[in-house]
Order: sequence, then structure tokens, then C-alpha cells
Amino acid sequence: MHSLKRFIPASFVVLWATGFIGARYAMPWAEPFTFLAVRFVIAAVLLARLMLVLGSKRATRAEALHATVAGILMHGVYLGAVFWAIHRGMPAGLSALIVGLQPLITAVLAGRFLGEAILPRHWAGLAVGLIGVVIVLWPKLGALGGGVTPETLIASLVSVLGMSAGTIWQKRYASGGDLVAATMWQYIGGGALMILASLAFETHTVIINGELIFAMAWLVLVLSIGAIFLLMVMIRDGEMSKVASLFYLVPAVTAVIAWALFGEQLSLVQIVGMAIATLGVGLATARPAKGRTEELRN
Repeated sequence: MHSLKRFIPASFVVLWATGFIGARYAMPWAEPFTFLAVRFVIAAVLLARLMLVLGSKRATRAEALHATVAGILMHGVYLGAVFWAIHRGMPAGLSALIVGLQPLITAVLAGRFLGEAILPRHWAGLAVGLIGVVIVLWPKLGALGGGVTPETLIASLVSVLGMSAGTIWQKRYASGGDLVAATMWQYIGGGALMILASLAFETHTVIINGELIFAMAWLVLVLSIGAIFLLMVMIRDGEMSKVASLFYLVPAVTAVIAWALFGEQLSLVQIVGMAIATLGVGLATARPAKGRTEELRN
């Protein structure tokens, strides 16, 4: 089992990247909040059944509350904003790139709330990462049509903040209980937020077809259960800066998949910008070698 854990990070990155593609398949046929509400309810029901099969320990009231808050942020705010942006035409690869800044924000929050050291090169990485994102977005900012609008860009930024805050909350307050129970409560929280948003802002129009059914099945089983379980294991067992650093790999994987499936263009300038953003995230989340750290302290 221990040897299998080394495959968790790579598996998580690939699975997580497909979430943006699933959103692209689903969004022409259902409104985002309605789709996510159904997705989260299905995931919560499946996990409740899994708890019975596995005999999982029930969460305490405090564990359930903290997992619910984490779910509102990690699933409701994060995915709600991402799906809303993609529903309004934001390219999947570009959305993933903006969300790829999550490690930068998480590194700052981890320093504030988890006590992880933020060194000068981390701040340098934050600046370099932002420069890279500006370069990638620059060809799109000249004409804010075609789905790249101030509203969809703001929504993508909100999604980043939600995911960063949610993972920090999960690490600090909700990492001690049963993973299945905690994940179920996360989807109860995320589902409640999406139900409220759907009732407030949408018409609940859904066109059921093969693409929508495939997207729902893929996102529930592969993302909501598979990828999230991997993420929960990494949050429980690792340092947040190292876990968050994996997200910088997601934009590149997503962009390649979006290019192959949807023909989304990726110019040389954007590729260079992605490389710069990746370098920035690497700097922002890197930690010194143990020996070097002890030498500096002495």
C-alpha cells in the first residue's frame, strides 16, 4: 500500500484536469448550479451507501460542521464559479490556467493559518507566477468577447480563493476523522449552496442527452469520489505547500486535453506564459532541503 502512494500525486493531477473537460461537455445542456446540485447530491448519496458497506465511523458534530464548511468552499464556491464561467464561454484551458494559481494563494494562507514558513523566494514566485498569467491572458484581453469577459475572469478568481480557503480549512480543522464520512459532509455543504444558488438564479432547464449523462457519471465517479479522495489523503498526510504545488501541473494537462478534444488554440506566447507561471508556482511552493535549513539555523 505504501508503494502505491507514490502514484497518488500524478493520478490526482490527471484526474483533476479532466474536471474542466467534463464541465465543457455538460454546460451546453444544463445550467451550472443546477447541474452541480444534482452532482453533489448523487455523490453524497453514494458516499452514504459506501459508509454502510465499509462500516465507516460516523463524524462527530464538530467534524461534520468543519467538513461542511470545507465543502462549501472547496466544492460549492470553487466549482460553482468555475462552471458558471465555463457555461458563459470561458475556454476550459484558460479557466484551468487561472485556477492553477491556487498554489500561490494557498502558500500565503498556509503561512498565515498553518504556520508554514514563507521565504523571500516564495514571494518572488508569487510575482513571477502573476507575470506568467498576465502573459497567457494578454492575447485574450484585447477583445473581451467570446466568453473571456471581466465577469468570467472574476468568477475564475473567486474559484481560486474558494479552493485555497477550503483546503486550508480542511487541513486545519477537518483532517482527523474518517475520510468517507468527511467527504460525504463536504458534498452536503457544497450541495446545499448549489441548491440555494440554483433556486435563486436559474430556471432549472436541463436537456438530457448522451453528453450530459457521460459528464455527470464521469464527474461524480472520477472527480467527486476518485480525485477528491486522493486530494483528501494528500491533505491529511502532507504539507499544504507540497500538496498545493501539484495544481500548477493541471493547466498544462487541461490545455493539452482541450486542444485535442475541442480544438482550443494555444499560442506560443501563451505557452511561454504558462511556463513562467509554472516556474513562479514552483518557486512559491518550494521548500529548502533539510540539511540546508539546519545549516542556516546554525
